[in-house]
Amino acid sequence: MSKRTILACAALAVVVALVALVFRATRADEPMTATASTPRYTVRLSVADPRTGPNSIGLEVTDPAGTPAKPSEVTVEPVMPQMGHALAPVTAVPEAPGRYRAATTDLPMAGPWQITVSLRDASGVDHVVFPLLVKG
Repeated sequence: MSKRTILACAALAVVVALVALVFRATRADEPMTATASTPRYTVRLSVADPRTGPNSIGLEVTDPAGTPAKPSEVTVEPVMPQMGHALAPVTAVPEAPGRYRAATTDLPMAGPWQITVSLRDASGVDHVVFPLLVKG
C-alpha cells in the first residue's frame, strides 16, 4: 500500500472513532446522545431511536456554570447535506428549566443528517450542530 492510502485509512479510522465517541448509545434501551457548546450555552441532544418519520428530540440547555439556561427560543433544523435537503426549523417547547423538546421533528430519509440547534435570546443567536444517523 502507498503512504497516501495508509494515511487516508488512518484518517478515516480517526473520524469514525470520533463520531462514535461523540454520538453513541451505551445500551439498546438508552437514547443516543451528544453534547456541544458555544461560549454561552452547552446543549445535550438526545433521540430515543432515530428513524425515518417523526422523531422526538430532547434538549438540555445549560449556561457555562452548568445552571439550566432559559433562551427565549430554541429551534431544531434538520439538514441532509449529501442530498440537498434542508427542512423547516421545529420550535422546541420548554418542558422544565433548561429542558426542551422538539416532539415532531420529521426526518423523511435514512442516512446521515445534521441537526442544527439554534438558541435565541436578547444577546443574539447561538448555533450548535450535531451529526445524526437515521435508520430506515
